[in-house]
Amino acid sequence: MPSFRPAFLPLTGIEPVFDGHFCDMPMNLSPFDATLPHDAQLTCRGLDVIRGEVVLCSDVDLTLNAGDICHLTGENGTGKTTLLHQLAGLLPIEQGEVLWQGQPMLPPQPVYIGHQVGIDSQLTVAQNLRFLLALYDVTPKADALAEALAWAGLAGFDDVACYQLSAGQTRRVGLARLWFAHVCPLWLLDEPLTALDGAMIQRLEARMTQYAAHGGTVLVTSHQTLQVANKRLDLTAFMV
Repeated sequence: MPSFRPAFLPLTGIEPVFDGHFCDMPMNLSPFDATLPHDAQLTCRGLDVIRGEVVLCSDVDLTLNAGDICHLTGENGTGKTTLLHQLAGLLPIEQGEVLWQGQPMLPPQPVYIGHQVGIDSQLTVAQNLRFLLALYDVTPKADALAEALAWAGLAGFDDVACYQLSAGQTRRVGLARLWFAHVCPLWLLDEPLTALDGAMIQRLEARMTQYAAHGGTVLVTSHQTLQVANKRLDLTAFMV
């Protein structure tokens, strides 16, 4: 068993495998027919979280294995978003090291969904989703696209321009890519529960649990309670 610093606390009483009763919508496991490698591991050693020239957190240690869902917490300004940006390759690693499967490298092609979900308001819901999936070399068939939109609570919205959507619906368009993202070994999700209703939060948590049960790894920030996390990293303990 890996050892963790005191700020990195395992949670108890959470089943790691989705039992089919987490939400009111049947969840089809068929998109997870290819199980991810169970040796996938993300390790950060002595990592400094830096925004601009300001060191927000110092000497961060983190180990995530296949099947882990880690809730990244901390006060405002502790660098939660900045850390996700570093792991996604959007910001440089200036101090410390990041290892993927024991090799000094960033995770290959992680799914990153940030505060801004990357939606073009002038495109339709279906056009936006196809564009987002093209970034991962995924071309969805019509029935799979319909399944994804139904899961996101957007059934029948295919041809609706995104400027007509509410904030919650717009976020759902961005999250719908998770229906196809089982081929990526790491999800980096920044406040994905924002603007979602209770039913959609349950669907999203169920999806994360399914993904983890098939070998995926999730690092997620949220100011809300995350029911399905099996680990927690509080960046407040690493503030400078």
